[in-house]
Amino acid sequence: MDFLIALSSVMTLIVIGFVLRKTAFLPDAAWSGIEKLTYYILFPSLLIYTLSRQNLQGSDWQAMLLVIVGTLLLAATLLVLWHLLSGSDSDATFTSVFQGGVRFNTYIALAVAQGLYGAAGLAIGSIAVGFMVVLINIACVSVFVIWGNSAARNVRAFVRELLINPLIIACLIGWGLGLSGIGLPGLSADILEIIGRAALPLGLLAVGAALRLDKIKGHSGAIVKSSLVQFVIKPAMAAILIHYSGLHGVAAVVLILVFMTPTAPSAYILARQLGGDTETMASIITVQTIMAFLLMPVIAKLLFPLFS
Repeated sequence: MDFLIALSSVMTLIVIGFVLRKTAFLPDAAWSGIEKLTYYILFPSLLIYTLSRQNLQGSDWQAMLLVIVGTLLLAATLLVLWHLLSGSDSDATFTSVFQGGVRFNTYIALAVAQGLYGAAGLAIGSIAVGFMVVLINIACVSVFVIWGNSAARNVRAFVRELLINPLIIACLIGWGLGLSGIGLPGLSADILEIIGRAALPLGLLAVGAALRLDKIKGHSGAIVKSSLVQFVIKPAMAAILIHYSGLHGVAAVVLILVFMTPTAPSAYILARQLGGDTETMASIITVQTIMAFLLMPVIAKLLFPLFS
């Protein structure tokens, strides 16, 4: 019941964002600005603020990292093998399928974690996000270097995309401040906290505004493949690894949570920058976000009681 309440709040904001855009309450340019503001300023501020306050001593971060690496490695390997063996998708389409199966929606994951467990859920979620953002972006950019357009197929493009990624930068800054013991000096903590508070609600509104129902037709194969990995294989693998790692409670539930969310809207940005199939990417984002309404409660009911 608590999960449904937390998810309902999140999904309500997504629906509001979708309705506001469909009714032209704000011009399209405004939504593009909100998305950019959230991606480059608000969410990085939230990550820096949260991660800089984390003390990993006494936590189960090693077990969390093991679950994250193992689950992501399996998902990435299955998707690559599927593409190499079947050859049913073009290289550009495969990059979108890969992002659809590997990425996760940080806004939904952290908002639900906070709704379930308050500050503790947000803190554990941010640790998981800190690990996953770096690993996932390395994996996705690598796929574009191999299967993207010619402009992306070089080491310079790979390094550049990693160096300018705002979420990677924020995670590294946050971890550096937290692990070094420096923390956030002076008023910086209060400033980043205020800025970061806007990240999740605005991010969720932007997720709703980005839904494109008219782009779904003709992309069923890519949607099915990416969604199978996203909503079945990843949660199942995470649950198996959590069981063998001995994790339980908030950390275990939050890990299941981050591995059962739909793919990230930011996947469309990377597809546009590095030569992916943007229409397929938009379709996957839209369908998975809608599917999350139905599938996340089912997955939660099946897996959460095992570790809570």
